[in-house]
Amino acid sequence: MGIYEELVARGLIAQVTDEDEIREMINGGKATFYIGFDCTADSLTAGHFMALTLMKRLQMAGNKPIALIGGGTTMIGDPSGRTDMRKMLTIDDINHNAECFKRQMERFIDFGEGKARMINNADWLLKLNYVELLREVGACFSVNNMLRAKCYEQRMERGLSFLEFNYMIMQSYDFYYLFQHYGCNMQFGGDDQWSNMLGGTELIRRKLGKDAHAMTITLLTDSQGHKMGKTAGNAVWLDPNKTSPYEFYQYWRNVGDADVLKCIRMLTFLPLEQIDEMSSWEGSQLNRAKEILAFELTCMVHGEEEARKAEASAKALFSGGGQSDDMPTTELSETDLTDGVVDLMTLLVKTGLCPSKSDARRNIQQGGVTVNDEKVADIGKCFTADELKTGLVIRRGKKNYNKVVLA
Repeated sequence: MGIYEELVARGLIAQVTDEDEIREMINGGKATFYIGFDCTADSLTAGHFMALTLMKRLQMAGNKPIALIGGGTTMIGDPSGRTDMRKMLTIDDINHNAECFKRQMERFIDFGEGKARMINNADWLLKLNYVELLREVGACFSVNNMLRAKCYEQRMERGLSFLEFNYMIMQSYDFYYLFQHYGCNMQFGGDDQWSNMLGGTELIRRKLGKDAHAMTITLLTDSQGHKMGKTAGNAVWLDPNKTSPYEFYQYWRNVGDADVLKCIRMLTFLPLEQIDEMSSWEGSQLNRAKEILAFELTCMVHGEEEARKAEASAKALFSGGGQSDDMPTTELSETDLTDGVVDLMTLLVKTGLCPSKSDARRNIQQGGVTVNDEKVADIGKCFTADELKTGLVIRRGKKNYNKVVLA
């Protein structure tokens, strides 16, 4: 089985432009491909995992990855899957985020000499002359087609700014530039990016001729830009200072029964034969599959030692073995208290166990919240400073824990 066939078997491929040629190039290790990462935060998230593991798989098969840091495109903001405009970041913020991305990517990709490249599109996008850009590529884009593009779909009713409307042109120009200057002949991205990515392929062919071998592949992700990496309204980060190894492990340990084998197939490097054997697993065996998924991914991001510590802590907690030193902890100060107390709904929000007080209220009323292993049904329940100094273990549902202490 070639690497292309393996990607298909793992359920990773959604759409391609030139399948036979793509298959031949990837299987032969002849592809120089790029994936873009806009610098909207100071850490990559679990939602980037599919892209990172894909780059690693293709590099292991002899292909050359380009990790394109979006220092330029982040200044515009991708409207795909958005109902409102992204927050405008300063150049300093974007540069800081780009440096954080680089350090995290190096855990997955080999950027040694002659291997993968890491390139920032600010190097060319910020130098473009607007009128020259319009004359060079503007005629290659149909406004009618752009308005029908999926990436703008959710924004048309609520309003799409002209700033964001230019994002497709910027992303397309990236592929055009990389094709000319770095021999990049292939681009990968989520299936929500299909229209943006086709723009780049078409731009190359219009400007350089139909025989220009520029190809596009999109990965199979959720229709809303894939929900992977979100929990309780918060992102699951790859930075251990933002999401601890224990929390990261727990996120993957808690995936739904229907998704666990899909995630193992797409994200881990376990042999397909081993994964196929798991397809008949049911009941408690699915919990074992979740533990395998959580350990494999935590090991990749945080190392084997941290993965084993997270695994041991989770097993101790769920087996009734008491509190774990690695349990996610929220520290409060006296300023978080009102008249010497704090209510449970506030604690659920501060710990991230619930995204809002209305959600906290609903969980309490439905009997889904315990404090120190005792169910709490009173939405007005409050805790004193002395109780907080001792420490409270709050649980939402069966698997979401957080320890609250007063510093």
